[in-house]
Amino acid sequence: MHNKKGIIVIVCALIIILLVVALRVPEKVLKMIYPIKYENFVELYAKEYNVDKYLIYAIIKAESNFDESAVSSKGAKGLMQLMDSTANDILKKEDIYNADEDLNLLEPQVNINLGTKYLSVLINKYSSIELALVAYNAGSGNTDNWIKQGILKDDGSDVENVPYKETNNYVRKILRDYDIYKNLYNEN
Repeated sequence: MHNKKGIIVIVCALIIILLVVALRVPEKVLKMIYPIKYENFVELYAKEYNVDKYLIYAIIKAESNFDESAVSSKGAKGLMQLMDSTANDILKKEDIYNADEDLNLLEPQVNINLGTKYLSVLINKYSSIELALVAYNAGSGNTDNWIKQGILKDDGSDVENVPYKETNNYVRKILRDYDIYKNLYNEN
């Protein structure tokens, strides 16, 4: 019995030490985990399409961890993990590139431009960052159906009800990382 109490005390002390260390992670280390990369393109298109640059950084971090050559098993490409069909839809609806131009979604400028434009379209459509993120991950069709069925509110206040576990986790992760980026780089 005495030995169990000693082990419990040691484990509790280690947990407390780990918590203290975790809460005091130097800013420099956090900035390595949550970097700012491709800032010229992110800031240009964030301003052009009226999307918070820290939201774009959070999406890039979650989607590709800043690997411009990332390609998912489903075929999503580049920093913001765009599908060819999504990129083509944006190109048809928006005047971004010459239609004859061969687009390379692995090119950072092209990917960030189209991904940010797509995100701005979703934010404008849903008037909610949360629902825009649901649609970015699960598609507008699914998002519209969930709203129509009453699974999601049209203000995005209940995205924890998203029926797809992957999308549910995705939205939470993006919102968490978005807050981290805003706090870490001193903007609220």
